[in-house]
Amino acid sequence: MSTTHSAASARGSGGAARNERSHKRFLTKLTVISTLGGLLFGYDTGVISGALLYMKDELNLSAVGEATVVSSLLFPGAAVGALLGGRLSDALGRKRTLLVCAGLFLVGALGCAMAPNVEIMVLARIVLGLGVGAAAVTCPLYLAEMAPVERRGRMVTINELMIVTGQMLAFSINALLDHLIEDPTVWRYMLAIASVPAVLLLLGMLALPDSPRWYASKGRLAETRSTLELSRSESEAAVEYASISVHAARDRNSKVSGAVHYLRDYPWMRRILWIGCGLAIVQQATGINTVNYYAPTILEQSGLGVSASLVATIAVGVTSVVMTIVGIILLGFVNRRKMLLTGFIGVASSQAALSLVFLLPSSTGRSYIILAAMMVFVAFVQCFIGTCVWLLLSEIFPMAIRGFAMGIAVFVLWTTNALISFVFPILNSVLGSTGTFGLFVLVNLVSVYFVYRFVPETKGRSLEELEDRLGAGRPDASAAGSTAAVATH
Repeated sequence: MSTTHSAASARGSGGAARNERSHKRFLTKLTVISTLGGLLFGYDTGVISGALLYMKDELNLSAVGEATVVSSLLFPGAAVGALLGGRLSDALGRKRTLLVCAGLFLVGALGCAMAPNVEIMVLARIVLGLGVGAAAVTCPLYLAEMAPVERRGRMVTINELMIVTGQMLAFSINALLDHLIEDPTVWRYMLAIASVPAVLLLLGMLALPDSPRWYASKGRLAETRSTLELSRSESEAAVEYASISVHAARDRNSKVSGAVHYLRDYPWMRRILWIGCGLAIVQQATGINTVNYYAPTILEQSGLGVSASLVATIAVGVTSVVMTIVGIILLGFVNRRKMLLTGFIGVASSQAALSLVFLLPSSTGRSYIILAAMMVFVAFVQCFIGTCVWLLLSEIFPMAIRGFAMGIAVFVLWTTNALISFVFPILNSVLGSTGTFGLFVLVNLVSVYFVYRFVPETKGRSLEELEDRLGAGRPDASAAGSTAAVATH
């Protein structure tokens, strides 16, 4: 009897171990495939920094034309893509929206590579931007809704790692192609390479299910349960299924229908949306994309040659990747708010140092000191801010408005990004590099206050627990009551 019991126990523990391995494999596959959208996001925003150095001669770009080519991906491209992505992810589901993104990435990359003039280039960049904006909304949502609560922070921030990896790949491939291809049309190859991960994303997403939360929001509860069981034990899936189904049923049975009506009727939801938009603004107000888009140009103006500037920019990309990995590790131990506060204080300090470095006499040594200061600035942004903001945006919105609200917040993010990217070269010519980065210091000090005053803590809670804590389920929640809930850190 004892021997039989022991054998049964061994089989049971062996089966549990196999199930756990199967769950991990599924989550790994899901994360790698879906974050190809983040990789494309990073590559397509980073590749332009090197391509511009050659493209501007062949396409006869003026300073305004150069700014238009850079910013058209951001606005109207990514900004409109974010709005559409939020709507599509609610209507079609997270999976099918990512399939649409893959198609946009593919068409946009090939269009940019073959563009015969600046007008076609801008149009193709807008198409790419639609994909970037929609993916920026949908990838974090999909990961947050698929992940077990204890793995949500790490899984969602892998998307940020893929974004900066895409940017580093762009910088590295730009430098490699510049070395291998001695042809002024080398920029076309730089831009065409983005079509490869677009195809992989398209094929990979066909093999994955949609989010259990989206299935539940459409009343497809059997698919909710089966999807949860792909990555949870039977008991964990049952507990999470019960919570999700209750919240989904409440939303479906509500007298309010549609995200706009929820925002109109529930003040606490409006407050969370404003906090999300604020997070989007302060992330971009760091000025991180002035480095991502203009680093080779800044270094070339400081005295380095074109090739040396492209190679030096790889250091910025490597810094982004390494510090994003450090940030993902820290998120397992450190609260979100503490991460953000540390990041913004560090960014303001490093930008103050950067602004002073530009006052040094021109020399090769000065160029490399500028590069080092930029790397410190990037390190603080990617370790403490980039990882956290995208994670918070995927966590704070309630199910009833999640896709729509995420779309609004990311629309604000890309609009701010486009504005800063367009204005930066103009400010730099008027104020100089010292004045421009000094202005960013002041902006980031305001961001410190915003985070301290308004941003809630989300670590260690399920999406449904966060929704209840921030006011969901209370139709009569007042603005004052919601404020109290949000401010309880």
